[in-house]
Amino acid sequence: MKENMEQYMKRVIVIGGNGSGKTTFSLELAKYLKLPLIHLDRIYWKGNWEHLSNEEFDSAIMNELIKPQWIIDGNYKRTVETRLQYCDTVFYFDFSSIACLYGSITRTIKNHGKKRFDMGGNCADKFDLEFYHNIILFNKKYRKHYYEMLENCKDKEIIIFKNRKQVENYLKKLSENKV
Repeated sequence: MKENMEQYMKRVIVIGGNGSGKTTFSLELAKYLKLPLIHLDRIYWKGNWEHLSNEEFDSAIMNELIKPQWIIDGNYKRTVETRLQYCDTVFYFDFSSIACLYGSITRTIKNHGKKRFDMGGNCADKFDLEFYHNIILFNKKYRKHYYEMLENCKDKEIIIFKNRKQVENYLKKLSENKV
């Protein structure tokens, strides 16, 4: 952790593979820090699994990034570099593909046919083999690029979680004011 924490955790991004627990963590972090929480899926998705154009999405994200405080939950790899320019803290969920797949399938079973609070539009949870396939390939395709982006963030607080136990321990320490 950085020594002068007052300058951190005002503009936070939470990134990583689908099903890793980013949203659950972001909810807890937002409660603790009393920061507004922006779910990128609420911005991106509209209608019945229709989405904004890249230009509309970029504009909507920029409207959030210029605000003084926030937590932004969501991956959307194409926009990570822009968000990194505006944040002061990054939480990267670098979980195994199997852990992410398990998390995603478990979430789908729990919410199948229902619209989740963190989703925009009328997007009910569903089983999607292509989505699960992308989860399995995420680390192979993108992990190296994520670490390269994070290496260039010398002025940011970077916290990397490798598993759910690390996340749980971090939140426990945070609630005990030991972080």
